[in-house]
Amino acid sequence: MTAITKSQLESALDTVHSVFPGTPQYSWPLLNARMGCEVWVKHENHTPVGAFKLRGGLVFMADRAKSGATRGVITATRGNHGQSIATASRRYGMSCTIVVPEGNSAEKNAAMQAQGGRLIVHGHDFQAAAEHAAALADGEGLDMLPSFHELLACGVGTYAMEFFLAQPDLETVYVPIGLGSGICGVISARDALGLKTEVVGVVADTAPAYALSFDAGEPVSTNTADTMADGVACRVPVPAAVDIILKGAARILRVTDPEIRAAMRWYYRDTHNVAEGAGAVPLAGLWRERAEKRGRKVGVILTGGNIDRKVYADVLMESDDVDA
Repeated sequence: MTAITKSQLESALDTVHSVFPGTPQYSWPLLNARMGCEVWVKHENHTPVGAFKLRGGLVFMADRAKSGATRGVITATRGNHGQSIATASRRYGMSCTIVVPEGNSAEKNAAMQAQGGRLIVHGHDFQAAAEHAAALADGEGLDMLPSFHELLACGVGTYAMEFFLAQPDLETVYVPIGLGSGICGVISARDALGLKTEVVGVVADTAPAYALSFDAGEPVSTNTADTMADGVACRVPVPAAVDIILKGAARILRVTDPEIRAAMRWYYRDTHNVAEGAGAVPLAGLWRERAEKRGRKVGVILTGGNIDRKVYADVLMESDDVDA
């Protein structure tokens, strides 16, 4: 994958802003006090589908429409990517099939169907769902839409453009890593704007494929990716994403599920925002480094707020041992 240029990101911004006017970034006093630094939150939980992925779907499907493509698309997801593609496909008059693994979020599944997607449940995890989607694409004459692609990274990179243009003096930005479109978009936007901001990736310690890949300097897969933060539950990294991360990220942190769940509570308590597991991962990463970041100005990406009510209620009712 070649470097995403400033002009490409600006064009993607036009596409995204034709649908919604971007998302806000706020610094919350209670969260600042908790972390001991000036924290700016990029609120991607405020998009029309409640997550950052919509940006990539809009840019990808707009490109298909411009090229005259008419065939339906199929993709695999744990939820937010599927909501993005379903919404964008409907906007551009194309059909969309979405494959999700067994046990996927019931509320995300319902949202994808409401947004116009045909939903298929198959496999024990994302990788199994993706392999089934590829087989269906061949059998049903559909175009397989990957979960990582240059156009998707360019689209989601628009949130980083908004963030950096609003707060160009951020010292560090913490970004969750699923398949990598988000962090690749952040790195691309930082470089396109000529900034020196440190980009730090954050993964769940039980889904460490990208952390292992960063340490090894090449893609490293894992056999499992068992974390409550389904948006970062990746076990097979994308080589193109690994290459960009190796060149542009400062480091990759690993956080535990208890730390992620605590960060979800901090978001609710300090900002009254709902964060899904993956959306809280960057804040958990900052918590890990709060001593080093004391008094600094940093950013965290709240990538989404799509979480089932029962799961969220359980998280909110848990004890606060982690945030002692």
